[in-house]
Amino acid sequence: MGSSAAALIFCSLIWSVATQAPVVTVEPRTATIRQGESVSYRCQVKSSVQPVRLEWRKGNNQALEDNVKIGPDGSVLTVANARPGNHGQYRCVAISTAGRSFGNAVLNVKYPPKVQLTPAGPLQVRTGAAVTVECGATGRPRPTVTWKRRGSTLHLVTQEINDVHTIKWPSARPEDSGVYVCQADNNVGKSEAAVELTVVGPPGAPVASVNIEEMRAVEGQTVTMECKATGSPPPVITWSKLRAPLPWKHTVADGVLTLTGVGRQDSGQYICNATNTLGYSEAYTEMEVDSPPYATCLPDQVRLQPGNPLLIQCLAHGTHPIQFTWSRVGRGNLPAQAETTRDGKLMIASVKQADSGTYKCVATNYIGSSEATAKVIIKA
Repeated sequence: MGSSAAALIFCSLIWSVATQAPVVTVEPRTATIRQGESVSYRCQVKSSVQPVRLEWRKGNNQALEDNVKIGPDGSVLTVANARPGNHGQYRCVAISTAGRSFGNAVLNVKYPPKVQLTPAGPLQVRTGAAVTVECGATGRPRPTVTWKRRGSTLHLVTQEINDVHTIKWPSARPEDSGVYVCQADNNVGKSEAAVELTVVGPPGAPVASVNIEEMRAVEGQTVTMECKATGSPPPVITWSKLRAPLPWKHTVADGVLTLTGVGRQDSGQYICNATNTLGYSEAYTEMEVDSPPYATCLPDQVRLQPGNPLLIQCLAHGTHPIQFTWSRVGRGNLPAQAETTRDGKLMIASVKQADSGTYKCVATNYIGSSEATAKVIIKA
C-alpha cells in the first residue's frame, strides 16, 4: 500500500471519529407524579461536533401539550400542573452536522377515578323487564369498581368487560326498586355515581318509597320518617328495624314513623313494608344518631409521694371526634412539667407536693361537652 493510500485511510478514520453522532441521555428516565403536580427532565448531550440543536417531542410524534414548557437552552423540559393527557414517553433529539440521536423518558401521571353510568337514569320499568346499567371507570392506577345498593353494605354481582362494570336484572321485580351506586377507588382518590331504578308492578301491586334514605340525628331529638305507597287495593304500611325491634317510644300514623327522644342505640336501618293482596314492596332509611360526650377520669382519686409519676386517663363516650382539655381547678394552668395527649392522658413524670389538687378534664365534640375531675393527693 502506498503512503498516499495509507494517509487517506487514516484521515477517514479520524473523520469518522470526529463526526460521530451525539450521545444523548435524559434524567430522570422515569417519573411518576399525581395529577396537578410538576416534573422536569434534563437532556444531556456529549458531542465532538458543535453546534448541537435540541428538540423535544412526544413519543408518538404528537405536539407537546400547552402545559409542557422547554427551557431557554432547550435542554430542560418541564410538565407543569400535569394532566392525564401528559402521560407517556418524551424524546429529546440532538441534531448536529454529524447526525442525530435521541434519548427517551417516561412520565406516569396518576389521577383519581371518574365514573360514568349508561344510562344515567332515573329509570322506570315494568315488572319483568330486563334492565342493564353500565359503569365505565377511568383512573390511574386502574381503579377498583364496586356496585352497591344504597342502604346495604353488600357488593352486587356484576360483569366486567374492558373496564366497564355492568349490573343486570334479567327480570326486574318491584323489590328491586332503589338507588344503586357505582364506586371506583384507587390510591389517589375515589368517585361514585348513582342511578335510581323504579320497578312499576302490575296494576294494583304496591310500590313503596321513603322521603329520605340517609339521615343523621342528635341524641334526644324527635325524628320522623315518611313512607308512601301506591297500589290497589290501598297497601297496608308497616315499619320495622333491621335485626332489632322498633324503639319503644315510637308511633306510626299514615305511613309516618315518629321516634321520640332518640338515642345511639336507635341507629340502624329502618324498613317500610307496603303490602296488599297483589304483592309487597320495601323501602329503606338509614339513621345514625350522634351523642354528646360523657367524660370520666380513671382514676378519679390518686395518692402519691413526691417523685412518683402521675398518669390520669380521661375517657369519653360519644360521637367522635372528641377533643380533651385539661386544667387545674382553682388555678387554671397546669403545672409546668405536666403533659397532655390528644387521647386524654394527663402525665407528670415526677410530682411535687405543690402538684396536689383537683384536675379537670373537659371532653368536647360538635354537639356539646362534658367534664370530669380527679383528685391528686401528694404527701411524703
